[in-house]
Amino acid sequence: MKLAVIGGGSTYTPELIDGFARLRETLPIGEIALIDPDPHRLALVAGMSARMLARAGHPARITTDTDPARGAAGAQAVLVQLRVGGQAARHVDETLPLACGCVGQETTGAGGLAKALRTVPVVLDIAERVAKAAPDAWIIDFTNPVGIVTRALLDAGHRAIGLCNVAIGFQRRFAALLGADPGRISLGHVGLNHLTWERSVLLDGREELPGLLERHGEEIAATVGLPAALLRRLGLVPSYYLRYFYEHDAVVAEQREAPPRAAAVAEIESRLLEIYADPAADTKPELLAGRGGAFYSEAAVDLIAALLGQAPARLVVNLRNAGTLPFLPDETVIEVPAEVGPQGAVPVPVQPVPPLLSGLIAHVAAYEDLAREAALRGGADRVTDALLAHPLIGQASLAADLAARLIEAGRDHLPWAGDGGSLP
Repeated sequence: MKLAVIGGGSTYTPELIDGFARLRETLPIGEIALIDPDPHRLALVAGMSARMLARAGHPARITTDTDPARGAAGAQAVLVQLRVGGQAARHVDETLPLACGCVGQETTGAGGLAKALRTVPVVLDIAERVAKAAPDAWIIDFTNPVGIVTRALLDAGHRAIGLCNVAIGFQRRFAALLGADPGRISLGHVGLNHLTWERSVLLDGREELPGLLERHGEEIAATVGLPAALLRRLGLVPSYYLRYFYEHDAVVAEQREAPPRAAAVAEIESRLLEIYADPAADTKPELLAGRGGAFYSEAAVDLIAALLGQAPARLVVNLRNAGTLPFLPDETVIEVPAEVGPQGAVPVPVQPVPPLLSGLIAHVAAYEDLAREAALRGGADRVTDALLAHPLIGQASLAADLAARLIEAGRDHLPWAGDGGSLP
């Protein structure tokens, strides 16, 4: 079995390799192709990855390539984990909105739109080339904003599915609090990527969420940055991304006093590359935990194994709504539990979603439609409309100002921005 990783030069890749090595019985891999346009980083990460596999006694070989089509040829699954513009672009995504009084975050709000504008065309171009070299491969998108990118891939006809680590992170935390194996825990996870809530926590089919909130409410609340009283009143657990909506002004005030996350990640990446360059290094560095993406490797292994028929499973993924949430169009990409197997993923029926959740979901889904259109076709008006539709912005003068700033800052990555125009 061959697996390809687009963005294989990421400092995060050894986290994936660690998961593949530990879960070799679940997913037998013979080749892992790391693909990245930066040959220097690629060489460092590939060397580290090969040493980790050797230490674990894993038989897979590491191959490298700078060309996506050539590197992915013959792969059964292709993971996409790239960041157009690197940490420098992320720094802009986090600081530019903040200067306008809005949350500065790389996937939520104006920063998320900026990333979508840069990312969607690049991922689609790569996917087209990969599809010619590996026509039967599943494309698994971990590139943010996952919901928008996955929707663009599906609309273009690709065998694609989106993956996020939020749900598996909650599963692992709840399992630890309950003293249970994570495999015994299933979640009532609902929403859009980075806009989700846990409405139930089942242990062997028995509801445990009320007890968890009663006994561990303060601890759970601390992980999502919201008051325990709010979680207990609502009887659910919002993801930590909901703090940007529920505590917007407080978050903005905090962000103005703290250095951007991009600066911290850039420093971590620099130190990780130094570690990877050491020919004696062959174990996952503890420092990698600060890079983010906890449990993604486990989620990726479970998803790939299910899609390739190794171990069909119920997993939380990003896929077409297809009537699951009746207040959204069928084409919308949602994030819910699904039965996953060789034929793809089928959403599990979801209990009716109350207005407190469905209203915000529908609002952000409408923004995502406009964001995808702006990413595909460009144009200052489309960017402005997307910002105007976003519940964290939604003011005409602010949307127009932010649009102009985002376009100017991202000009090097937006082919249509040279003359302020748009694509046909």
